[in-house]
Amino acid sequence: MSIKVIKPGLSTTVQDLGRPGYYHLGIPISGGMDRMALRAANLLVGNNEGDAVLEAVFMGPELKFIVDSVVGVTGGEMVPKIDGVAKKTWTSFEVKAGQTLGFEYLKHGARTYIGISGGVDVPIVLGSRSTYSLGALGGLKGRPLIENDKIPIGLARKNVKIGKVVPEKFRRQIVGDLIKLRMLPGLYWHRINDHSKKTFLADSWGVAPEADRIGYRFQGGNKLEFVDRKQPFGAGSDPSNIVDGCYPYGSIQVPGGTEPIVLHRDAVSGGGYFMLGTVISADMDIIAQLQPHTVVRFESVDMNLALKARAEQNSLVSGLFSIFS
Repeated sequence: MSIKVIKPGLSTTVQDLGRPGYYHLGIPISGGMDRMALRAANLLVGNNEGDAVLEAVFMGPELKFIVDSVVGVTGGEMVPKIDGVAKKTWTSFEVKAGQTLGFEYLKHGARTYIGISGGVDVPIVLGSRSTYSLGALGGLKGRPLIENDKIPIGLARKNVKIGKVVPEKFRRQIVGDLIKLRMLPGLYWHRINDHSKKTFLADSWGVAPEADRIGYRFQGGNKLEFVDRKQPFGAGSDPSNIVDGCYPYGSIQVPGGTEPIVLHRDAVSGGGYFMLGTVISADMDIIAQLQPHTVVRFESVDMNLALKARAEQNSLVSGLFSIFS
């Protein structure tokens, strides 16, 4: 069973919950950038939470269905259309064999998740079906979808219900003039002076056009000032350089002290730029849905608050499971 790609959209890839366990070898975790939305798309159509879905960025694909399927669309708001007839997002609906699924323009958010009953059945590579384009790994031939691709679909569970709905409280919407991203100050926080520590947290930063699965770049704040030191051997001449270190998921690096970059699902695992800190795990889904020019502010938190936020996020995920169990 398969689905034919008529139009691929701007960048549509196969993603699941990722391939942890290989980061120390330089292979990123990959997977859906908005994990809550990915889970919701799967649960709507009777799949396991970690089955593979399609992640579409800014523009949806056009897909010709070869077999009757149940579909759920979550995440960034792009209204799905079956042969031109609009369907609701965050709600399961049927697509008959021979029908075409398309999308209206994006209304808010950045990434939309398309769950299909049975899941996208591409081969498992290192424990995951997720696409890592830079390494040509996973997904459909290790790349985003292109015209005339045929997407293999697994066997759906029996009696998948039409019209199931994800309640509003589980639908993340990025609204407001200023988005806060909570961060833990990191190993190299001491490398900037006290004035820059204050301005970094007080400044408003806009999402730059260079924002993708590797990382989100932000611009518009003050340039950081570094504490004077003699650069160690191997660190390079710029004060933002360090002797190569490991990059945790969510790390905030600031090359040259000018534009922060938050490393996301397809980021490299190490390098020679210092890290101010790390965005807490509970806020990484938020970054996935930020459009260019969205204004954010970084907020420093301690470990206790970060762990509390993670527990709240886990509780939200458990609540979502309970609805569909």
